[in-house]
Amino acid sequence: MSFFTKTSERVSSNTDEAVNQRIELETRLRIQMAAENGPQAIDQRLAVLDREWDIERCLETGASSLSLFGIALGSAVNKKWFILPAAVTGFLLQHAIQGWCPPLAVLRRLGVRTADEINRERYALKALRGDFRGVDSTTTGDSVSRAFSNVHH
Repeated sequence: MSFFTKTSERVSSNTDEAVNQRIELETRLRIQMAAENGPQAIDQRLAVLDREWDIERCLETGASSLSLFGIALGSAVNKKWFILPAAVTGFLLQHAIQGWCPPLAVLRRLGVRTADEINRERYALKALRGDFRGVDSTTTGDSVSRAFSNVHH
């Protein structure tokens, strides 16, 4: 693995392969269940996806919360607490560069997905719902406009 991992691969490449496979299987099962239950189920699942937190949001929230907690304790209780925000920001930097940090394995095992994983489910559901039927690949300018319009509905 290189020091600078591709953005799209940095979390999955630092996740146990069995966990990646379980997340993918669960995603496929949710897509299949929504498809079998019809358009209303697809709409409901898309609404749930709009509220789902991805791994980056979870890590950012946890890191900023721990940093603020460490700063407060360092200011009010003991300066030794300042090591907490220093460690947390170091791990956050490592995650930004390589895609790994201590809570990653735990969050992934809990099923927290990347934005790409969430979006793959979203686009599969939208394709099943028929959102992309108006996209014609023959004229690039028109097809890009229609695809962009369909994605933002």
